[in-house]
Amino acid sequence: MEPVQSASLTAYKRTTALDSTMFYMGNVMSFLARGEDTGGRFALMEAQAKPGNEPSPHLHEWEHETFYVLEGVMEVYCEDKVMLAHPGEVVFIPQGKPHAFYIRSPHIRILILVQAVGDRAVGLDRYFTQMAEPATSMNLPTEAVTYLMDDPTHATRLGEANGIRFLSPEETAKELPHYPGFGANLEKIGQ
Repeated sequence: MEPVQSASLTAYKRTTALDSTMFYMGNVMSFLARGEDTGGRFALMEAQAKPGNEPSPHLHEWEHETFYVLEGVMEVYCEDKVMLAHPGEVVFIPQGKPHAFYIRSPHIRILILVQAVGDRAVGLDRYFTQMAEPATSMNLPTEAVTYLMDDPTHATRLGEANGIRFLSPEETAKELPHYPGFGANLEKIGQ
């Protein structure tokens, strides 16, 4: 998808409400700005999640990603860094950098901003909607498919179509040396 000229864009106002929200892999994902709203230049989502709903290690080929923590704590792995982010803190992940995270509190609420790099439009918002279903409430679903339960080929295929590449265990060990592993029992490793 190529970016859209700004002359064809229109102003709007949106909030975290049921009509702009989907259930995504055990998360509640509200779409505040989609790539289609911004000419493909950025997308902004508010996510609510709990431990166990995290994606496996990956990278974004088309966009930078920024997390802004509203509630809770997340532990982000990128390069040789381990960054613990609390409410009011930002974590920036440059385009093409492998990363992963764990939710380190019973619940988290974050803003996720992706910004296009180069001529490609952002793809993460499309990926989320393709992996999601319409939300029936603003509460975390109690029985939802998560990345730990889902067929990884489904996420990999949709990721590739939207500029997201999931890392193999070998790539993860090399690129994220401090990451304890996808699906690790954090209580046993000192949560």
